[in-house]
Parts: sequence; structure tokens; C-alpha cells
Amino acid sequence: MLVNLDPNDVRPLYLQIMDEVRRALVIGTLHENDPLPSVRELSSQLLINPRTVSQAYQELEREGVIFVRRGHGTFVSPDSRPDEEQRRALRQGVARRVLLETRRNGISVDELMESILELVAREDSLASASESPYQDAES
Repeated sequence: MLVNLDPNDVRPLYLQIMDEVRRALVIGTLHENDPLPSVRELSSQLLINPRTVSQAYQELEREGVIFVRRGHGTFVSPDSRPDEEQRRALRQGVARRVLLETRRNGISVDELMESILELVAREDSLASASESPYQDAES
């Protein structure tokens, strides 16, 4: 599980960890019964105090997102399937952060949308170009 903490985020680190676990569930990189890194392992990866990770895990356990099997580790709860509302909240969070950066850098929403569409078109053309050799080889 990849957890990214933002040092510029004003939220406490344990909340950022909780949000990263929820995000992983929404985007499908974590599934029910998947193991999570141990408190010691994740704190070592993130270079933070183990109590911070422990606090995040305790809160997630209280919410029913994860469960602890003593002697075996921490796992994603079978009841933690994300719904459309959580997916919408994730989209809005991403949009909010992008809009904040856009305004901070003096870019209009129209300019942002134009840039996004250009990037999508460029990525689509690169994806098409990389598929071409395989299609020719099959012919």
C-alpha cells in the first residue's frame, strides 16, 4: 500500500493516513481482507512516529474500515466496500486541490480545462502509437 503524506497539508498526519487508506479502497488498490503494513513497518516507511500510525489504525478500526487479528496483523474489513458517495467525495477532493493550485498559480479554469484536454489527447495519441506495433505483428 502506497501512502503519500503531504507536509504542506494542515491536517494531522494520522488523518492523512486514514484518508490514504480510504482512497486506496475507493480506487481499488486495497480490497477486503487485504493485509495492511504493520504499524512499525508503515511508520518506518513514512519516517514518522509509530504512535501516529497506531492512532490512524485505531480510528479506522473504530469506523469498521479495518480489523486487527491479534498475532496476524491488520486487514481491510469485508464491510468496507466503497460506495458511489465515497467515490464522489474522492473526485471532489481532487477537484478542490486542483482548483486551489490553479488559483494559487493565477490560472483560469478555462486555461486549466484546455490543458487537461490537451494532456488527455496527448496521452491517448501516445497510447495509440504504442499499441500499433503489436497490432502490426498480429496481422
